[in-house]
Amino acid sequence: MLPTAARLLRLLSLLQARRFWSGAELVERLEVTDRTLRRDIERLRQLGYPVAGTSGVAGGYQLGAGASLPPLQLEDDEALALSIALGTAATSSVSGMDEAALRALVKLEQVLPRRLRRRADALRASILPLYRAGASVSAAVLSTLASACRDHEQLCFDYQDGKARTSTRRVEPTGLVHTGQRWYIVAWDVDRDDFRTFRVDRIGGQPERGPRFAPRPPPEGGDLRKYVSRALATSPYEMQARVILHAPLAAMQARLSPSTALLEALDERRCRLQAGASSSEGFVAWLLLLGVEFEIEEPPELFDRARELRARLDRVLARSP
Repeated sequence: MLPTAARLLRLLSLLQARRFWSGAELVERLEVTDRTLRRDIERLRQLGYPVAGTSGVAGGYQLGAGASLPPLQLEDDEALALSIALGTAATSSVSGMDEAALRALVKLEQVLPRRLRRRADALRASILPLYRAGASVSAAVLSTLASACRDHEQLCFDYQDGKARTSTRRVEPTGLVHTGQRWYIVAWDVDRDDFRTFRVDRIGGQPERGPRFAPRPPPEGGDLRKYVSRALATSPYEMQARVILHAPLAAMQARLSPSTALLEALDERRCRLQAGASSSEGFVAWLLLLGVEFEIEEPPELFDRARELRARLDRVLARSP
């Protein structure tokens, strides 16, 4: 007869593999007595597994749904399939599923045997999606980054910025953010002595994990989504603008992505927009195309550009029949 721990794992695996088992079938599979089976069933219940039992000729056992999800005992092929599915979901454009899939993938691959991890990596590399919104990101790289964030481990990687300049970065990762099209990692840049935002698809190769570090207070009070939104919407541009939109926050959030502008509510009918722009004239034209009333707060040059555009439109309308 198997030792108790091994026998419990085997019993759990059987109960998860099929909806219902008769007592006689389990006794035969486990090569135990009826008394030992009942004792093992009770041990599983004490561990939080909701095992229901029925008596009589047609009686038996089945694993029911509990108040919380119990640990799962997976066969090799089941774990492999789950790893592939989670990796695909983490790099897909399915709203609300990407970050949850990534967290689950990190938990799974932490305990996945090396032989299965190699097979999963090979399978994921051979799966080519017909269409993907945004830049392609490796599930293996995402898993490494997420694990380093969780375990507070330094990372070293080659990085190419928006001007195609390559550098080696040593960072202390804080967290991952997905904007709906791209993944970003927020991290303390050791050499630049400041927090930085890195696009994951611009990381070259597999990042190397280094020593553990004491985590720093995260930027924006821990709201990494807001930090990334601010960095994407304002940092790349020399001109920074603030505009009050006469529209509810929810309505503008549905139209503008976090990488386009940073929005905050002022009241039920208005919100403030903060964004960067390379051209003040182009920015005023973009505001007009939003189709809502607005007030310019800063910079002053936006007022000048708005007046110039109004004068130009007046001339066009004056020449029109």
